[in-house]
Amino acid sequence: MLKKFLITIVVLIALVGGLAAMKISQFKTMGEAAKSAVQPPEAVTSMEVREEKWQPTLTAVGSLAAYQGVTVTTEAAGIVSEIAFEAGSRVRAGDLLVKFDVSVLEAQLQSAQARAELANLNVDRARDLFAHNTTSKAELDSTEAQFKQAQADVNATKAAIDQKIIRAPFAGQLGIRQINRGQFVDRGNPIVSLQALDPIYANFTLPQQRLEQIATGMPVQLTCDALPGVVVEGKITAINGEIESSTRNVRVQATLPNHDERLRPGMFANVAVILPNIENLLVIPSAAVLNAPYGDSVFVIEEKKDAATGVASKVVRQQFVRLGRSRGDFVVVISGLKAGQTVVTTGAFKLHNGGVVIVDNKLSPAFSLTPKPEDS
Repeated sequence: MLKKFLITIVVLIALVGGLAAMKISQFKTMGEAAKSAVQPPEAVTSMEVREEKWQPTLTAVGSLAAYQGVTVTTEAAGIVSEIAFEAGSRVRAGDLLVKFDVSVLEAQLQSAQARAELANLNVDRARDLFAHNTTSKAELDSTEAQFKQAQADVNATKAAIDQKIIRAPFAGQLGIRQINRGQFVDRGNPIVSLQALDPIYANFTLPQQRLEQIATGMPVQLTCDALPGVVVEGKITAINGEIESSTRNVRVQATLPNHDERLRPGMFANVAVILPNIENLLVIPSAAVLNAPYGDSVFVIEEKKDAATGVASKVVRQQFVRLGRSRGDFVVVISGLKAGQTVVTTGAFKLHNGGVVIVDNKLSPAFSLTPKPEDS
């Protein structure tokens, strides 16, 4: 039994040893094949690092406001007897908008005018009598006071009538009327909106750190989603005298022409303040940058010759960069690159240091400082 057991152990050891030797041989073969294998080059697109002149701007989100805008109301209550305008029409300063029923006031005016005429006649008689010393100075003064009071009653009645005739305070465009003929309108109730649209204001805010960079008269450019592709130019006309304590921002107002009146109060708008100095900057496409917690980097394409064959190929080197502000599809490089170097713009995520690449710019996207996405 012992002899059979020993034979079995020897056979097992021989079998395990044979299997181990076979696997070691396979691993050696695979390692040699891996060493001799050459990874195929990756296809990428590229662009040279270039120097450009940028006009610096301060951008902000603003809201449009009318040059003059009010909701027309009434000073006195009454029943609407006449509406002299159409909703959405244009009016000039002083045009009649609404007239209330003034029949009672007109009757009171006739009565006041009759009393004033009688008081005027009494004054003439009193002056004639006083001139002939047939009446006292006190009687003359009393008669003149009665005339002045009667004339004041006439003026007060005329003013009350004027309060019931609503006119346009300035030229502009009317909105939708909020009253109807025959309706009783109380004092202060809204009648219609009136807006003067040319020129128009753009109100926006900037951080307090930018206060020293702006001044009245500086040019601004405005773009609005409602007018795609249109840039409206104006200038800063007012800077608020105080900083908002809650946001530490300063309110700024720009005035812009609006001859076609396509810009309307309340619209959202993007405002760019054009600063006077022009800067020379190194720029690259934003798509070339690999963002990571340990820093931003790009892959620089360089020519490298094989030491054995002397064949030149394009290899990539990862370069960490420090970036500045961006505009459109481009970003400013503060440090890490030089003008004329070539960087990978697309396909950088699949690269590694020393990797071989093939540059094919046929499918390179069109980078622009003012991109206009088709689906925007």
